[in-house]
Amino acid sequence: MALLRSSLLTFFVLSVFLSLPVSMATDDPLLSFLQCVQSAALRSMGPTATDFDPKLYVDLPLKTDLPATISAFNSLPRQSGTIPISDFNYFLKQFFDEAGSDLVYAKPVDFEPEPEGFLVKVENEVMRGWALEVHAIWKSLSRRVSDAVKTRPERHTLLYLPGTVIVPGSRFREVYYWDSYWVIRGLLASKMYDTAKAVVFNLVSLIETHGHVLNGARTYYTNRSQPPLLSSMVMEIYMRTGDVELVKGVLPALLKEHSFWVSDIHQVTIQDQEGRKHCLSRYQARWYQPRPESATIDEELSLKLSTPSEKDAFYHEIASAAESGWDFSSRWMRNSSDLTTTATTSIIPVDLNTFIFKLEQDISTFAKIIGDNSTSQKFIEVSKSRKAAIRSLLWNPNLGQWVDYWLDKHDAYQGVYSWNPDSQNSKTFASNFVPLWLLAHYPDQLTEEYDEELIINSLKKSGLIREYGIATSLSDTGQQWDFPNGWAPLQHMIIEGLASAHSKEARQLAESIAINWIKTNFAAYKKTGAIHEKCNVESCGEFGGGGEYKPQTGFGWTNGVILALLEEFGWPRDRNITC
Repeated sequence: MALLRSSLLTFFVLSVFLSLPVSMATDDPLLSFLQCVQSAALRSMGPTATDFDPKLYVDLPLKTDLPATISAFNSLPRQSGTIPISDFNYFLKQFFDEAGSDLVYAKPVDFEPEPEGFLVKVENEVMRGWALEVHAIWKSLSRRVSDAVKTRPERHTLLYLPGTVIVPGSRFREVYYWDSYWVIRGLLASKMYDTAKAVVFNLVSLIETHGHVLNGARTYYTNRSQPPLLSSMVMEIYMRTGDVELVKGVLPALLKEHSFWVSDIHQVTIQDQEGRKHCLSRYQARWYQPRPESATIDEELSLKLSTPSEKDAFYHEIASAAESGWDFSSRWMRNSSDLTTTATTSIIPVDLNTFIFKLEQDISTFAKIIGDNSTSQKFIEVSKSRKAAIRSLLWNPNLGQWVDYWLDKHDAYQGVYSWNPDSQNSKTFASNFVPLWLLAHYPDQLTEEYDEELIINSLKKSGLIREYGIATSLSDTGQQWDFPNGWAPLQHMIIEGLASAHSKEARQLAESIAINWIKTNFAAYKKTGAIHEKCNVESCGEFGGGGEYKPQTGFGWTNGVILALLEEFGWPRDRNITC
């Protein structure tokens, strides 16, 4: 097998030398070749191509073995190094199946057109009718991985998963990690408990194979994860079903997940002003080359960098930003107008450490449920340490917010950073208020140590709350995780936290944000016939833009949040449904 792999790599290197000068992005022969095809496609389409999506080409399944496909590719005619578009398209049709064809439609076994007990608080007939249409989208997003992926994995970048999968939609033809939490929240509102459990077991299978949940179920995502929300998925299902066997079956995987996030790759030690040492986590991909799914974009951006080491560092940081789920945002950039200044690994993020704290709390709860009191007590102590670290290093009492912390190598001695108050990022992002989400799950962890009223007033004064949702940031950079875009996960976490607060004013604010978010999604759906991955929080019914790909529809986590919010807040008969 090793000899075959080496031969294929040699063959590929020769093919690149004979055809197109692209960088070798991976030691996976199929991915390397597909990246070459991606580059060739861009050259064939020309500089005026407006609908070029590099991800399309690394998602293509092979019809035949790789050596024969490479040989055919090398035989294509070229004019000044460019393959004529007609020849290129013929080659694609002859040697590849369509992207996404290795996932096949699978109607969910537990789907009902109108489940018993579905959204009982939604009384308005028009809103209820729309909610049923959103519910029905689960059918169109439901898939199973083709048996061909299991029998001939070397022809696919798609990874085999054992159960029903729910894809986000459009170009996202595979399972994604943190999307799945809000997909599950929607599935639970739709009473689709079996499908929700299948989503969880698919992610568990990735941990068992790779040691962590991947960014997505593709070979090109094995170098990174995404925000760790698997325990939250299990907790939501357990709270609905009381399924102790689910908890027992998943707990070993959650322990592996925790080990991944506290390993040397992600964990950083910081000493506070009292001399106490704290451990917090950061995003850090194991990758120093162009992301295969966006290689042509990364390579073009890197042209402004002078040295190979600068390029490698950029590729590392941009992949690490992708691990955050916020790809991309001024939050990760030293210069908000220059994506090549992305410095994700130099940042201790508020939200990541909130998620890991909840993971630790969840593990303790699950261990107690199955009678493992030793593990339960251990993770109580572990979570206490992280809570103290968040309080000491990431809380800014003057702002009344939690803030990201920038690491400065000059503050490090023998691997330990000394805390510097000037290194707290005082810029406002929606992530600064993600810890509010804990109010809905472990409320005593916030109310014990923080002034709830101070935090809520800070949010109200922050400028993030707009007419049709919560803005991701206050900086309009053209990046999709910046102003004026609002994303369903951030709406939901902050709304759910506010709704669980002690003050009536906070709960009213939660409902107001939820109503306006639902209204703008309803308006966009009526206008376009689709649910969108992000919305413009400044304009009713307008979907969001920016970033490195066209706005997408479907859309898994937006569907889930709409259904979860309608389940929580309902919709009275006399409430207006328009903006």
